[in-house]
Amino acid sequence: MSAVVDAKTAVTQEIGARGESLIALSHTVHALAEPAWVEHESSALLQRWLAGEGFAVEAGQAGLPTAFVASRPGDGPHIAFMAEYDALVGLGHACGHNIIAAAACGAAAALAAVAPHLRVSVIGTPAEEGGGGKILMKDAGVFDDVDFGLMIHPGPTNFLYARPYAVAHLRIAYRGRGSHAAAYPERGRNAADAFIVAQVAIGLLRQQLPDATRVHGIVTEAGTAANAIPESSVGNWYVRGRTLEELGPLVERVLDCFRAGALATGCELEVRETSPRYAEFRNDEPMAAAFDRNARALGRTFDRGTSGMNTASTDMGNVSQLVRAIHPYIGIDTDAVNHQAQFADAAVTQNADRAVLDGAILLAQTALDFAQEEDR
Repeated sequence: MSAVVDAKTAVTQEIGARGESLIALSHTVHALAEPAWVEHESSALLQRWLAGEGFAVEAGQAGLPTAFVASRPGDGPHIAFMAEYDALVGLGHACGHNIIAAAACGAAAALAAVAPHLRVSVIGTPAEEGGGGKILMKDAGVFDDVDFGLMIHPGPTNFLYARPYAVAHLRIAYRGRGSHAAAYPERGRNAADAFIVAQVAIGLLRQQLPDATRVHGIVTEAGTAANAIPESSVGNWYVRGRTLEELGPLVERVLDCFRAGALATGCELEVRETSPRYAEFRNDEPMAAAFDRNARALGRTFDRGTSGMNTASTDMGNVSQLVRAIHPYIGIDTDAVNHQAQFADAAVTQNADRAVLDGAILLAQTALDFAQEEDR
């Protein structure tokens, strides 16, 4: 036991020695603010940092240009820390993925330095914000030999468990017929009206949906001139449910609403899922308990309930179905909440920088607890 305690102390020291570098890494990723699938500079930055720490870097994992695996060989169990680094279009790092990326790199570097016998990796996972990068990587076998998968996500406050919804990401498009809205209205088929009908139907459907269901979206295109009947309209919609199993019939009921819009307006409907469906998260209870003990020793208390950000969907849920995993939320002490512009501002404050370092320490210390198990 004393050896583990000493190793945890050494982890804290290793993170401290890299503190300025890790905070600079977080701030640079934040400033780049590259959205899903085009995180080229952010990915390259993380790869260079890890190569400087002695990690062997393999880019382009699963055929994805911005995905990577950076690893240090060892005979012990394979500990993998997940890095996310995509930003939200128009909102920047309003989910704080810069903190996730820097904490993952710090945890891996410290753990590799303290326990060189372990196999330690950072898995760089693009497009968490609606693209499902981790799912494509899982399907390509990237996680097949991982024993423990750990990551930490910023939020307003500390929550121990991930309790996300399963989610389907839908691109909805209607094709109608354009016409002059005053002179020849009878020749038109209004694609914008199709969305209005569909949204009214969804609003009424909510009366019969399970409590944990979420249906929400935006219309991104619905005409350009008030005196022209729109011939096309496009929108993005999310349908969320408690589990993948529950999600299937929910999606069909929502799609019926979009079909109603097409039928009522005489438009054609096109539906495309823009990502593999995200699964619910399977928390590894012993690993979560170890994380909680380490957090209390560090002076952080993590709520064990369900509220707010820890119900948000994540493609890490799919990974957790395969690998023993945790996904706690670390607070950056802000009144802003994720996906607000103000949260992006908060993600590079002193509190956010503290979350980078504390998150790295807690991830590495928790990995040490399980690397020492004799009965894994």
